[in-house]
Amino acid sequence: MLVRQILSGKPNPEILSLSPGDTISEAVEKLSANRIGALLVFSQGATLEGVLSERDIVRELGRRGPDALVMKVSELMTSAVIACAPSDTAVSVLEKMTAGRFRHMPVVDNGKVIGVISIGDVVKARIDEVEHENSALTEMIAGNV
Repeated sequence: MLVRQILSGKPNPEILSLSPGDTISEAVEKLSANRIGALLVFSQGATLEGVLSERDIVRELGRRGPDALVMKVSELMTSAVIACAPSDTAVSVLEKMTAGRFRHMPVVDNGKVIGVISIGDVVKARIDEVEHENSALTEMIAGNV
């Protein structure tokens, strides 16, 4: 399965984002309101600057306590963003996420962010793919093909 297929199956393809100057408190509100685990960070609405995840925030809350909420997104975001392409396979994306120990990945096509996929999206797609293959093999073995 390809990343483009995973994106097309997402119920809400909207890319939720922040600006580097937003506060962590604003980020927490947006994450909570949308029930998501990460936000992309764009400067002036166009250039991808980083990713801010729940993990980034919780780590800093553990260090600083509530003072972390007034920090700027740019201070906590991961700026070394690893992205994927629509033509990448689900397996290659899972390998990158596992090796990098992150759960959200922007999808970039011709230099433009076109979506975000989570490890949950990719695992679900792989499970669906394996179940489909299993059904096809079962039908073939049973002689129903």
